[in-house]
Amino acid sequence: MTPGTAIGERIAAWYATGHRDLPWRRPGFTAWGTLVSEFMLQQTPVSRVIPALERWLTRWPTPADLANVPPGEAVRAWERLGYPRRALNLHGAATAIAERHGNEVPSDVDALLALPGVGPYTARAVAAFAYGIRTPVVDTNVRRVLARAMRGQGAAGPARTAVDLAEMEALLPADPARARLVNAGTMELGQTVCTARTPRCDECPLAAVCAWRAAGYPRYAGPRAPVQKRYEGSDRQVRGLVLRELRGSDIPVPVEVIAGLWADAAQLARAVEGLLRDGLVEREGDELRLP
Repeated sequence: MTPGTAIGERIAAWYATGHRDLPWRRPGFTAWGTLVSEFMLQQTPVSRVIPALERWLTRWPTPADLANVPPGEAVRAWERLGYPRRALNLHGAATAIAERHGNEVPSDVDALLALPGVGPYTARAVAAFAYGIRTPVVDTNVRRVLARAMRGQGAAGPARTAVDLAEMEALLPADPARARLVNAGTMELGQTVCTARTPRCDECPLAAVCAWRAAGYPRYAGPRAPVQKRYEGSDRQVRGLVLRELRGSDIPVPVEVIAGLWADAAQLARAVEGLLRDGLVEREGDELRLP
């Protein structure tokens, strides 16, 4: 057993003894449900995703059900999950699945990567968690666990997809079922124990083998990922106000109504143009509507 797989086995054993009961971890949860949950979980807390996911799957239980409605309905149903472009991408992915894959979410990573809005993390998460395929799954929480346990660094720094995947691959046992536990367990460990600000090291299954702890918790001095700009007063906030107005209306909204949403006319115009460019809004004469 390599040092990496030994760490992986510790994580798998810890995860198998108990973890949070989340819908997408339950037996029989569909691959479509897993894909939807992964779209929703990007940049959105679990507590907000769970009720939204339930509503979404009740309304659209298969990809074809979503593909059969206008994309604007997906944007409307997305409500305040954030980054509404994800709703359009999910609608596009559903359409591709219905048309090219017989309404079944593909299990192959490359086929998943070919779907709109599906990147390396989402493709591998669906393959691993919905289909039990042995493939490394790496998100922000996983990267932090790897940086601390394997490299002795307090933070992961900017993402390096190839390096991160190779590092996670080294933890996975050969058995796909066991590898699935390692993937899920590493993610859970980063979300609940090896957290960014207040890690609970005394409760960690890797405490005895963690390189960061053994080194005395040195302060991270390497490059850092860019800090997200403040939301209040940003173009993102203005975009959100416009979308909220359009989601609340069953008919196109006059531009003079939109003009009253924000005092800075130039910023409002910039936000609207961005929404039009992204396909989240359509213009009909002097009115705006969801696509």
